[in-house]
Amino acid sequence: MKPQHLPVAKEGYPFILFCAFLTFIWAILGFAGVTAIGIVLTGFTTWFFRDPVRVTPDEPDGIICPADGRVIIIKEIDDNRFLHGKVLKISIFMNVFNVHVNRIPYQGTVEKINLQAGKFYAADHNKAALHNEYCAMIMRTGTGIRYGVVQVAGLIARRIVCRAEKGDSLNSGERYGLIRFGSRVDLYLPTDTEINIQLRQKVKAGETILGYFNNQEREKG
Repeated sequence: MKPQHLPVAKEGYPFILFCAFLTFIWAILGFAGVTAIGIVLTGFTTWFFRDPVRVTPDEPDGIICPADGRVIIIKEIDDNRFLHGKVLKISIFMNVFNVHVNRIPYQGTVEKINLQAGKFYAADHNKAALHNEYCAMIMRTGTGIRYGVVQVAGLIARRIVCRAEKGDSLNSGERYGLIRFGSRVDLYLPTDTEINIQLRQKVKAGETILGYFNNQEREKG
């Protein structure tokens, strides 16, 4: 997986160019009102696919936020889909105004990626986690901790992009994909993870520390 350093995510180029092309045609035809709408639409599309530089905190055990948005779930659940056991689940809801580029929560190796087709309920609805289309990535850290990061499609978000591949070694805060037009990202973590956030808190991908892995006990064990 090649790193990306452009200010706009490459997945947005077709949308931006299409809007710009329509605006150009309308301008040539002299449709002033529609041209103005096209300029606004082109600007919004460019802004939507923005990919700003983020400075990832230098915290050895810190779990970096994978998505911009608002924390809507922090709870322990019995997971029978990804890690198969009791886990701590954190869900982050991204609205249409958030940056939609997703980042790696903690450095490690991609153990498995599973893209599953499904429905398109509103991403902040309880049914979304169970029935919506998703892309699940299971990571293994250098100390043997396994965690899951799951991109979930939403009512409007119908396209999940995951640039990572099985076997990739990825760093904390590294860009790895995005979801078009609003959705959510779910994290599945060990139950002994120390939490550093609260419900309804606004968080930023690549910058906010969600919590800390208990690496010390695992290394002793």
